[in-house]
Amino acid sequence: MALPVVAIIGRPNVGKSSLLNSIAGKMISIVEPTAGVTRDRISTIVEQGDRFFELIDTGGYGIVDADELNDHVEHQINLAIARADLVLFVVDIREGIMPLDTKIAQKIRKLDLNVILVANKADSPKQLAGAGEFVRLGFGEPVSISATNFVNKYLLLECIVEKLEHMPKEIPEKEEVKIAVVGKRNAGKSTFINAVIGEDRVIVSEVPGTTRDAVDVRFDHNGTQVTIIDTAGVRKKKSIANSIEFYGYTRAARSIKRADVVLFMVDATLPISQVDKKLAALINEEYAACIIVINKWDLAKDIADVDDYGEYLIEIMPQLKHAPIAFTTASEGKNIQSVLDLSMEIFKQASTEVSTGKLNSAIMEVSKARVGKTKKGIPKIFYGTQVAVRPISLLLFVNNPEWFDDNFKRFAINKFRELLDLEEVPIRLMMRRRR
Repeated sequence: MALPVVAIIGRPNVGKSSLLNSIAGKMISIVEPTAGVTRDRISTIVEQGDRFFELIDTGGYGIVDADELNDHVEHQINLAIARADLVLFVVDIREGIMPLDTKIAQKIRKLDLNVILVANKADSPKQLAGAGEFVRLGFGEPVSISATNFVNKYLLLECIVEKLEHMPKEIPEKEEVKIAVVGKRNAGKSTFINAVIGEDRVIVSEVPGTTRDAVDVRFDHNGTQVTIIDTAGVRKKKSIANSIEFYGYTRAARSIKRADVVLFMVDATLPISQVDKKLAALINEEYAACIIVINKWDLAKDIADVDDYGEYLIEIMPQLKHAPIAFTTASEGKNIQSVLDLSMEIFKQASTEVSTGKLNSAIMEVSKARVGKTKKGIPKIFYGTQVAVRPISLLLFVNNPEWFDDNFKRFAINKFRELLDLEEVPIRLMMRRRR
């Protein structure tokens, strides 16, 4: 049975994203003075006492969007309301009842929803007196809060739990695999995720930069609980126009760090760009298990060969030459399930715990090569141990770490991949002088 769903709705700039972050106790949605920052449904699981529920942030109802995504945003709001067991209708206590508030109230009254009216931005006691007028919206006395200053946060949580009391108490299934989808703008990340889920979970548009937040979507894949993360499209640093794009980029970078597997999406119709190279470098620096997903292959297959394209990628992004390559057409759902199956295989490979005997046999093979001799001395590995998975991390005890240059490390990593059957995942080497 699914968790109860609590949806946050309201007109633009009443503090819906701040409220989600406040209740969740962490920064999830981007908070900005600019109206219309949130477009997709942003969700998180909240625990309050022995009650769990899914909390969903939505875009501002009635937003006038510069990118003409108004209908898309409203569609996502309607989907959130349709799933909701409880709605938090947020208004701004400082501004009083606005025409859009009245319009939203009329809409949700027709749907006969379970509603808590939330008067946000009650930052000082004198503002509480203004809460009374919101009774006219037809949902009783509002709960007056300040999401940014955490005023009455726990009072609101108590109200939420009370409203959900009639529902069974479910414990969320444990998340097992996190997959982040990253790439430059308009590579097809959101289209890919909607194809995976089988519904319009995130907004898809030809407008570059449609996705701004990192959107987590949970689903079941053959009995495994998976969270797939849609991220904002990355662009050149000098082209980042505002703080919204900056936050989107930092969340994309953070998603790479927290993912078990990264799907690095490349647009097959365009040459590999500086942004692609930058992402490849970031994935490499984080030792992230990665699949390079070549999307829109239907538009390029007549002018490019799979093998030739693979060689082209290795030449341009050699640091990811170990990563498997998949070719998809997300708009038609082609090869989507194969990518998911491959993601599970890569996750399993990156979770490998190598036996001590197998590792030491591999170390002996690496040591025989006598690669990396310097004027100061010959680098020598005495023994090693695996200290972590995801990424596979090997601690090697050596005669002098300073004698192991980058050439030796690259050679050793490639050799370990071959000998330990870890050919498609990154390996992190750490050196320590043997005492």
